[in-house]
Amino acid sequence: MKKIQLFIITLVTLSSFNMTAQNDNTKSADKHFEKLEFVAAAKDYAKLVEKGEADAYVYKRLAEANYNTFNTVEAEKWYAKALETDSSADMLFKYSEMLKANGKYEASNAQMNIFATKYGTDDRAIAFNANPNYLDDILKSEEKFTVKNLDFNTAASDFGGTFKDGKLYFTSARNDSRRTYGWNGQPYLDVYELTVSEDGSFSEANALSGKINTKYHEGIASISPDGSTMYFSRESFFENMYEKSETGNTKISVLQLFKATKSEGSWGGVEALNINTNTYSVKNPSVSKDGSTLYFASDMPGGFGLYDIYKASIGSNGMLGTPENLGSKINTSGQEMFPFAGDDAYLYFSSNGHLGLGNLDVFYTEYSGNRVLKNIGAPINSKADDFAFTIYEDKNGFVSSNRGGGKGSDDIYAIREIKPLCDVNMIVSVENAETGEKVANASVTLYDFKGTVLATQNTNAEGVTTFKTDCDIETSLKVTKEEFEDNAVTVEATKDENKTVSVDLTPIKKIIIADKVVLDPIYFEFNKADITPQGAAELDRLVSVMTKYPEMIIYATSHTDNRGKAGYNMSLSDRRAKSTVAYVVSKGIAVTRITGEGKGETEPLADCGSSCTEEQHQLNRRSEFTIVSGGPGN
Repeated sequence: MKKIQLFIITLVTLSSFNMTAQNDNTKSADKHFEKLEFVAAAKDYAKLVEKGEADAYVYKRLAEANYNTFNTVEAEKWYAKALETDSSADMLFKYSEMLKANGKYEASNAQMNIFATKYGTDDRAIAFNANPNYLDDILKSEEKFTVKNLDFNTAASDFGGTFKDGKLYFTSARNDSRRTYGWNGQPYLDVYELTVSEDGSFSEANALSGKINTKYHEGIASISPDGSTMYFSRESFFENMYEKSETGNTKISVLQLFKATKSEGSWGGVEALNINTNTYSVKNPSVSKDGSTLYFASDMPGGFGLYDIYKASIGSNGMLGTPENLGSKINTSGQEMFPFAGDDAYLYFSSNGHLGLGNLDVFYTEYSGNRVLKNIGAPINSKADDFAFTIYEDKNGFVSSNRGGGKGSDDIYAIREIKPLCDVNMIVSVENAETGEKVANASVTLYDFKGTVLATQNTNAEGVTTFKTDCDIETSLKVTKEEFEDNAVTVEATKDENKTVSVDLTPIKKIIIADKVVLDPIYFEFNKADITPQGAAELDRLVSVMTKYPEMIIYATSHTDNRGKAGYNMSLSDRRAKSTVAYVVSKGIAVTRITGEGKGETEPLADCGSSCTEEQHQLNRRSEFTIVSGGPGN
């Protein structure tokens, strides 16, 4: 990705390399690297390889320099070499990224397997282990957009796409009269505008006049809903704010946010926002559709990763409130950037921390962040960097990408939504199966069609909870509550905006009396020990109870009446007890948790001897399930 990055975190990470490997041979390359001149640095390190003077330090630097300029083929080659001596989490993950960027999905997954095994607590490893086939899932999903490269792109970096009042604002390095930025060898970035005609054609692009553009970088712009205020990024050198590197006199800038006001058709009155500092970056602004909130990316302390998405309220005086991190459902240990506050129900952003097709992928979620985050899929996303996504009420918008087949390093693509990113509002109502009363505080887990957990919520005082799910996708629910049997239901795919699902829970407590699980009589066929369908249904209730109480140990006994020979009755009851145990074990209960024994006619409930009535015989023919330990009262 050859756009304005200035990832100060990247520089800090790189400085953690073994600096004892620096020597006179690497001095020139190291100087370029320290100054973030990665194109020149890569050339100098490559010369050392040609001379046979390279070592592990040089290989790492070559990998990082090419990674930062998105030279994916070279980056892949040198990460592979560097990993011979360094299998750190950062190196493994970036190697996997570059393999993926080069279309080597199988090899990328193999490296992710190594990464996830070795660094299992990393949130990226956790996500991968939860869905190792994520690439297939994304690639097989239905395409919901069209994508078209735009004619006004150049060989330089062009990205962004903010449309307002017939004007398109974007960022470009096309001005060859500007000095060259050492990071990627392109001119410094400016904000441009062009007019969009009713037929969709574009006028010639011009750099914004006035005080927006400087000799330093200016980045992504966002316009307030009333069209009067522009928010944009600018390099802090303009404000004479910077820090010096630890290893030399290199000045390190950050990115800051500014606003300009529109007067008589021109932008002016540029002001720095009050959240700016010289110690961390704030960038990629996006104003909410009601103009009350500014979303942006920052590497400020206290976040979850390299860059996180934040929001801040916009006061009536134009001042921003305290920035609020959007949390771990959105932000990862990687980079989340380029937020876009859509006119619809979604917040869009790009990330290399969530599982995707390439390095940066576009994702979307509800503004609250309470639902599962989704990859927007192809063709918006590719094996390259995809970012600066915007979409408007007419379902047209833009996305930027450095994918193959473009005109330059980063190009702007026109997009159109052809199928909705629709949601279903699933309303789940949980009731007591016997009384019809609403069951509050029941745990309801939503699963996708593969059985992957999407979300878990508790019912409210009215026994209701709601989920947002994708339309046309079959899901399932599992509902649990202490003292009730679990219940699971399948929810058929629908395009309806609202879907009501009722789930009944059967109370468990009534079948647990004192130290026993009390079931209805379990009937066997005459002179047989096979479990009948009626008996299976009753034993399933026992399985449910034992699943609810995973520490429960059961002692099952089978009893007969006193008709027939005592020895035969003992043998028959023992076979029935063993069949009972085998059935419960077949349902997933550990064999160590249930034992069975036949008692024959030795323990009658009705001790009526040879004068028993039919009712007394029936009372004596029974199965009993004694709780040895682990019951609700233990």
